[in-house]
Amino acid sequence: MARFVLLLVLIIIISRMFWRLVDSFIEGVSGKPRGPRVPEHGVPMARDPVCGTFVVPERAVSLVNGRTRLYFCSEACRDKYRAKTA
Repeated sequence: MARFVLLLVLIIIISRMFWRLVDSFIEGVSGKPRGPRVPEHGVPMARDPVCGTFVVPERAVSLVNGRTRLYFCSEACRDKYRAKTA
């Protein structure tokens, strides 16, 4: 039984390697990437003033401070900023 399980695992690993090789070959011949899409141009990002992490403004937690909008990676960073400026 143990030999059967090991043989089955080995067959699965070898078949996965084979299909990855075939997929890479097809991608190379067609010239079109089949993986995740990478944007052709950069995405504008903002730096969190507390921890320095870069965040995408559309997904970040924001706070308006006077005339400027600040972006934070989390609510914890936003709360730390509020505590410092208060």
